[in-house]
Amino acid sequence: MLDSIPVYLVEDEAELARATQQALELEGATVRRFARADQAIDAIDGEFGGVVVSDIRLPGMDGLAFFAHLREIDDAIPVILVTGHGDVDMAVDALRKGAFDFLAKPFSSERLVASIAHAAAHRRLVLENRALRARYDRSEAIPGVSPASERLRSLVAAVAKTDVDVVIRGPAGSGKSFIAGVLHELGPRRARPLVTIDAGTTLHPDAELLLFGRDPAAGLSHTGLIERARGGTLVLDEIDVADDSLRARLASFIEGRTIQPLGADRRRRVDLRIVEIAAAGSDGADPPWLHRSGPVEMQVPSLGERREDIAEFLSLFLARHERAFETESGPIGTNVLDFIHAHEWAGNLRELDAFAKRIVMGLGFEAGADVPEPASKGLRERVAAFERRLIEDALRETDGSVADTEALLKVPTKTLYDKLARHGIKPKQFRARRHGPGGRPGRG
Repeated sequence: MLDSIPVYLVEDEAELARATQQALELEGATVRRFARADQAIDAIDGEFGGVVVSDIRLPGMDGLAFFAHLREIDDAIPVILVTGHGDVDMAVDALRKGAFDFLAKPFSSERLVASIAHAAAHRRLVLENRALRARYDRSEAIPGVSPASERLRSLVAAVAKTDVDVVIRGPAGSGKSFIAGVLHELGPRRARPLVTIDAGTTLHPDAELLLFGRDPAAGLSHTGLIERARGGTLVLDEIDVADDSLRARLASFIEGRTIQPLGADRRRRVDLRIVEIAAAGSDGADPPWLHRSGPVEMQVPSLGERREDIAEFLSLFLARHERAFETESGPIGTNVLDFIHAHEWAGNLRELDAFAKRIVMGLGFEAGADVPEPASKGLRERVAAFERRLIEDALRETDGSVADTEALLKVPTKTLYDKLARHGIKPKQFRARRHGPGGRPGRG
C-alpha cells in the first residue's frame, strides 16, 4: 500500500519508533528514523516527496516548532502529528494551520498507513502541479513526449518568438485554441491583450458593432474587439460563417490592418498579430483568411497521433478537475488505463477531458468501483465492461430516456441501439416510477 513512499519518522521513544518503522516497512514504505526534530530538518528540502510523521513531545525542538520550520521550507509538505491525550487541542490547532492529520496514542498501524497513503497522494499531486508550472516557466507549455508533440513544441517555440501571422489547423478538439494562447503567451506581445473572435460573434445581429466598434461622433462610443486587441494578438476562430458584407470588411481589415468604426470619418491603423484557427484542410476547402499575409501554417496532431501522451494528458485533466471540484479522484485502475490506450478518441483532447471530468465527478468510474478487472479478462472484455457501465450510468442520469442518453453520450441513434442490444441493456429498467413515493415521471 505504501510502495516506496519516503516516510520520515521523528520519535524519541526508541521502542515505539522501532515498532512503527517495522509496521510501515512491511507495507512497503521507505522509512528514516530521527530521534530529534533538528536532525530531520537538515534532511528535508522543498523537493521532499514523502510524508513526515512526528511526535509532538520531543527533546529540544518540539513537534509544533518542527512543524512551523517545515512550513517555512515548504508549506505543502504533509505532516502527520502523533499526540498524547493531553496534546489533542494543540494538534487540532496545528491542523488549522496546515498539518495534514494527527493521531492520538495509542493508534493502530492500519490508521497510520491509511493516513500516510492519503498524504503521499496529495504530495504527489502538489509536486506534479509544480513541475507543470515549471514547464510553463521554461516556455515548454505543450505536454507530451511523442514525436508529434516534440515537433509541435519545437515549431511553437520557434514561431512564438516572431511576429508573423499564423494559421493553425487540426481536427476538432485537438487543442488549437490552446496553441493559439501559447503562441501569445510565449511571444513578444504577451503583455498586451489576447482577443478572440469566433463564429458566434460573427453571427451576432450586431456583429459589425462588436468587431469594429462605434466612433464617439456617432453617439455612444463603443470599442470593437479588433481595436481592443491593439498591440496584442487577435485570434480568428473558424469565422467562415460570416455573411458576405462582414466577410468583405474582415478581409479588408486583414489585408490592410486598418478599421473604420461605425460613424468614423477615416480609417484607423491597428497594430496586432493575427492567429487564425482554420478548419482542417481538405481538397476544395476555402483558403485561410490570412493566405495573402504569408502566414506560417502549423498542424496540431490528433490524439491518435500522440498515443504515447494519452496518460499524461489524462493526468493533467484529472488534476485540473480535482482543483475545480476541490476533491481527489484517487488512483487510476488498470481498467481505465487499458481503456484510454485502446479507445480511438475521435473527439481528441476534448473527449479525453470530458472523460477525466466524469472520473472526478464519480460518473462512470465511481469512487471505490474503479478496480482492475480480473486478470482472466482480456482487453476487449474490459473495454466492453467499461462501455456498458458508461451507458448504464447515462440511462440512470436520464431516467431511461434513450433520446437524452444519445445526447449525453453524443452517439447516433443506431449506434446506441446496437450497443444496447449487444450488452442486453433495457432502458425501461432505468426509468423512475411514474407513481409512488418519491417517484419522478419517467422520460422516454
